[in-house]
Amino acid sequence: MLSKTNIETKLERVRDKRISETDILKEVETIFSETKAKRDAIKKTLVEDASGKTNSFDFDKLKSNRVYHITDIQKICVDYRLRFLDSRFFKGTIPEEAVSKIRQLENDHNTALGNFKIMAPSKLLKLENADDPLLFAPMGNDYFYLIHKWGNDLHPLRKLLMWPYKTLENLVVTVFLLSILLTAITPMHLFSAAPTMQEYVLLFLFMFKSVGGLVIYYGFAKGKNFNTAIWKSNYYNA
Repeated sequence: MLSKTNIETKLERVRDKRISETDILKEVETIFSETKAKRDAIKKTLVEDASGKTNSFDFDKLKSNRVYHITDIQKICVDYRLRFLDSRFFKGTIPEEAVSKIRQLENDHNTALGNFKIMAPSKLLKLENADDPLLFAPMGNDYFYLIHKWGNDLHPLRKLLMWPYKTLENLVVTVFLLSILLTAITPMHLFSAAPTMQEYVLLFLFMFKSVGGLVIYYGFAKGKNFNTAIWKSNYYNA
């Protein structure tokens, strides 16, 4: 009768022919320490100033759905009032999963990546927050490769809420519409028994002036600017 095959024994024999039991742990330790060293190097790169560095990718291994032009990024930043800055300005915590994806990309493309970019809300570039940052690596010629996204999604109404801050024209239209609304809901009968159109126009002008004044005061007091001006600005009070 033939004895059954113990696959574990067979596996041990194959391994022992390649390397001794005493050397296998040294080999594993070396690989693990090398991996940690490379991961630490990536983390260091994420917080360093590497402006101007262009990454070299193997185009045959790129995923087309993760390649974005600067104009695509600019539109999203302006619509949702986000910033697109060097990763060194990011004050949150880069997750280990993002580091793993960078390491995998470096292995796949046989290169060392750098000059990483972060797309995130302004507060996330100064404070820890729960909104969703996106990590990019520049490819050259204003193209960027999306590496990783983490955190929660943006509020579904964020685009609408940020619309007034896109441009000066948007802000003026918002103030105009808000003034009309305030004029419409103001109980004119408290001021006049039979209000005329002229009185409504005067009230509207008063509302427009008041709302506009508050907006201007808030804007200057907080040092705020429009989305089109701040999406690549690294100044906190922009």
